[in-house]
Amino acid sequence: MTFSDPILIWACIGIVLMLAEIILPGGIVIFLGAACLIVAAALGVGLVEGVVQSLTLWFITAMVLLLAFRQITQKLVGGDAHVANTDEELDIYNQLAIVKQTIGPAQQLGRIEFQGSEWPALGDGSEIAAGAQVRVICRDNIALVVEPITPDSEHLVSKSN
Repeated sequence: MTFSDPILIWACIGIVLMLAEIILPGGIVIFLGAACLIVAAALGVGLVEGVVQSLTLWFITAMVLLLAFRQITQKLVGGDAHVANTDEELDIYNQLAIVKQTIGPAQQLGRIEFQGSEWPALGDGSEIAAGAQVRVICRDNIALVVEPITPDSEHLVSKSN
């Protein structure tokens, strides 16, 4: 056997691809490597000859292995299947913020500090002074709609938590 022997080349590529599965997990590269080993075996037995037949066998074998065994390896290996909340409105609802610039009266915009950054804010029509704590109700375009926290609303929040 020399380094130009197609059997050795296909076997080496197959082993390298199968070892690459350690670095690139996902259950795909290992099947490409297994297909290379099958081509090397077919070349050794004499079932295929030449580059065109080898590549055709590799392609067909890789597709069959991927389609047949991919679901099985995914069940065995698992993976990160985390589904996060995609509705930002639900994430901000009922959160607390601090008024940085007076909000109101009426529809006059002010500014609040919420989650580490400042946001434009609309109130409930009353004047909310700077330094007051407010509760975020919803978002109106880029402004957050807030309401002042009263002793009654704090009691309701503590009961719901």
